[in-house]
Amino acid sequence: MNKPMQPNINEFMDKVKKMEKGEKLDLSSDEDLSIAIMNLISMEEHFFFTYNKTKDVKYLDLLNEIREMRKSALKRIIKDYEGEVWCISKHLLAASMRFMEVGTKALTKGNKGDAEDMFQKSYQLYSLFWGLNLGLVQTKDVKHMESKEIAFINENRKPKQTGTSSIFAKLGAVVQKAIDCCRE
Repeated sequence: MNKPMQPNINEFMDKVKKMEKGEKLDLSSDEDLSIAIMNLISMEEHFFFTYNKTKDVKYLDLLNEIREMRKSALKRIIKDYEGEVWCISKHLLAASMRFMEVGTKALTKGNKGDAEDMFQKSYQLYSLFWGLNLGLVQTKDVKHMESKEIAFINENRKPKQTGTSSIFAKLGAVVQKAIDCCRE
């Protein structure tokens, strides 16, 4: 195993274990807020396209108002960030929303396979957003991990997983445990 990666994996596993031991976070409001932010980003995009189709400057004003609202909401979730974390977070939510919408359209057309693929990608990006903003993963850790390192994580997880999986799979499992949208 690559020695330099060992401390990062151990740190990640410690954070996962804390959450598994009942130190769950009540993020139901933040989860709702993250979905609202996704929709605000989508509205920004629609105002951009509407302005370009109509050349009516009122759509630029609306876009700016929505952008300010989105920035304010994002600040409530992203407390501490360095470098590109702010923009990465925004783009993770935007891409997650788009994959979700494409998946919903595929589902409507009866293409469940495509829908499942899009929904999986959406959830992976959403999980990465939370992993990044809960401090479970650092931007430098998002790089592709070697299969041996992933196997190490799998060995130390409970319940034990078989085979190897991506950082997205691990984050998805952690996010599922950490965020319970049904808690009030």
